Amino acid sequence: MNAPLRRPRALLLDFGGVLVETSRREGWTAVVAKEVHEALARAGCHELDAAAVETDLKAGVAADRCWKDAMSRPYAPPEMTHAAFWGDYVAADWPASARQLVVAHATPLCKRMGELRQDRRTRPGIPELLDAAAESGIPCGVVSNSLSGAVHRDYTAATGLAEKLALEVYSDEVGVRKPNPEMIWIATRALGVEPADAWYVGDNFDRDVVCGHRAGVGGNILMVAKGTYDVPYEVRNRPDAVVEDGHGLLELLTNATEGDA
Repeated sequence: MNAPLRRPRALLLDFGGVLVETSRREGWTAVVAKEVHEALARAGCHELDAAAVETDLKAGVAADRCWKDAMSRPYAPPEMTHAAFWGDYVAADWPASARQLVVAHATPLCKRMGELRQDRRTRPGIPELLDAAAESGIPCGVVSNSLSGAVHRDYTAATGLAEKLALEVYSDEVGVRKPNPEMIWIATRALGVEPADAWYVGDNFDRDVVCGHRAGVGGNILMVAKGTYDVPYEVRNRPDAVVEDGHGLLELLTNATEGDA
């Protein structure tokens, strides 16, 4: 049974796994590789074919995944830059001219990856949750790790969620990543609240629950998603409450705000 939580003065939500549920698209690496290969050819770089580009893109994505697991251990990890992802993780062994070209276009390339690699759908109960928070005078924000926060901003704008959010904090835009507590502190400072007066809701133990603990949030909440229990290593920190979806989080918020006038 969830422990009772004090009424929050701000509600901070992860993007993937909390605000939205995602599913992987098959074949996205081939699409990106083809586009990169065509850009290289236009620039006069003919040493790599599309198959080689795709092989290295897949290798870069796999290496990035390992790096993200490792970065769940340091207290204050930085975020990888777009240029480092493409220059070091994808194009490390490419001819210099080809490597320089993708580094120069790293930000739009990361956005293109984000647009192609996943389908997104707002999780059940989230719109109702955001409306209920607004009615109670509780500002809501997104605090999320992201290779391209611009993709997430496009989604919240297209679905109308952006109108219900006071702010969106994405790791690639601020240069640090969860579980660095600065991710949450950026949001609480912007909203003018103490971390102890905020709830943070994430779907991962090693990124989110640890981040909430380090930041000193008043409500450290885990929302179960498809990868929640696929942890890379044991995490000692535990959430204050566990919910299944936005409806469960709304119930938790309703219980905490029952005494509101």
